[in-house]
Amino acid sequence: MTIELQPESRTAATEKAQVRVVDCDVHPVPRRGELAPFVPEPFRRLFAQRSERAGEMIYYDAPDYAHAYAMRTDSFPADGNFAGSDPHLTFRQLIMDAGSDIAILGPTNGSDGQTEEELHALAVATNRWQDACWLDPVNNWHQRFYGSIVAAIEAPEAAAREIEHWAGHPRFCQVLINAEMRPAWGHPRYDPVWRAASRHGIPVACHLGRGRFNELPMSPVGFMTYNHDLMVSYSMLAANQIMSLVFDGVFDRFPDLKIVLIEHAFSWILPLMWRMDAMYKAQGPENGLKRKPSEYVKDHVWFTTQPLDYPEDKLELTNAMEWMEADRLLLFSSDYPHWTFDDPAYIVKHVPERMREKIMFRNAIDLFHLPSEVPALAGRKRVF
Repeated sequence: MTIELQPESRTAATEKAQVRVVDCDVHPVPRRGELAPFVPEPFRRLFAQRSERAGEMIYYDAPDYAHAYAMRTDSFPADGNFAGSDPHLTFRQLIMDAGSDIAILGPTNGSDGQTEEELHALAVATNRWQDACWLDPVNNWHQRFYGSIVAAIEAPEAAAREIEHWAGHPRFCQVLINAEMRPAWGHPRYDPVWRAASRHGIPVACHLGRGRFNELPMSPVGFMTYNHDLMVSYSMLAANQIMSLVFDGVFDRFPDLKIVLIEHAFSWILPLMWRMDAMYKAQGPENGLKRKPSEYVKDHVWFTTQPLDYPEDKLELTNAMEWMEADRLLLFSSDYPHWTFDDPAYIVKHVPERMREKIMFRNAIDLFHLPSEVPALAGRKRVF
């Protein structure tokens, strides 16, 4: 049953409810014109000129893209703005109807800059917008939304300053960066970002994406041509970043660093750990590592459940999750409001029972320092 809450009833209850689902991949979007006041000049005028969509490249040819831009059609608000732009509609569909208890916002609107300076300006604006338009007492009256400190890792020094600026904010629980950087993350140029995040105990999450000036991600055989090329192979990008973090010594330089890979799948990490461990054993002290690569992964890296690679034989997925110790590495995510949305009730059915609580909420509570209880809401769905 769907409950429509009137504005006068939007006050947090004194009664508490136990957190059972933490959604680690929710994408809010600014309404038309909502972000502009937070963008500093001269970038405000520049982005306004680009709003006419001149020169846009569409490579994400997902089903029904021309009509719904790869979003759930019911997630577009009645006022004509884009999917995911209405905090109250997101609350109703994600919290009340789907049953998530906490939603970690991961804005992806800040990747349209064509230079490092533009990307940083968009990151600054996006953080101000989250604070003012989603995490404020009016739109987050239910206390279920947590935000991400968007940081332009393309400009590491500026990104570190942005992390320092927002660290300690009670509603920002992670740093969010683009995933496909050149050079790879093990390069020392990114150390200011890792240092700032580690200093404040904030995990660094990356979502599939890149600054526009970085163009499309390149596969080992060249640039990708179609959406199915990208969707099947982009996990290789995350694999290379993990190898760089491990073999280039980032986790030894920053032993408190925590990395979250959002929307990069996860079943591939098991054979990657096997292969890295084999190379570590063969090379011995030559690689300079203090531990086996798989131990670094299990202590420093987490993955989100969406997209879930679901084989025809469910036992194969169960075995893979057991072998990779998924209860240590996985976080539930829905990818709302995208067309690939995974309902938490659906995911619960495909997770081994002994792992459900860890994957659906306990790992996220521990990793992001989230509360284990939130204000109760009458009439909302409970997943399990």
